[in-house]
Amino acid sequence: MSIEETALNLIRDSKDGIFQNELWKMLEIDSRKCSRVVSKLLDDDLIVREQAVSNGARTYLLKIKEEEKPCFDLLLSGDMFSPCAGCRDACQPESCEKLTAWVANLNDNENAEEKC
Repeated sequence: MSIEETALNLIRDSKDGIFQNELWKMLEIDSRKCSRVVSKLLDDDLIVREQAVSNGARTYLLKIKEEEKPCFDLLLSGDMFSPCAGCRDACQPESCEKLTAWVANLNDNENAEEKC
């Protein structure tokens, strides 16, 4: 396993991230070598780095980069998924019963949220 893989695993295993000045000690390398490892992980877009202070010393907090997850919120109306997504019917939206029910559910959800 390469030093970059080991560093990435250490960062991944740390729930709240890991300070860069702790990482090089855990990897048993000097700070200069650690900076090169971190730069490689940043260039590969695997981690993010934030300025931080640890024990009074300025350092960086390293975290795994969160993968963007697809968001389907706009296709949901309550627990109903948009009938148009993947629809193969040759219908007109103005006369589609499935779409009408979905839009009505949107309206019902908005009214329910306003009452809360």
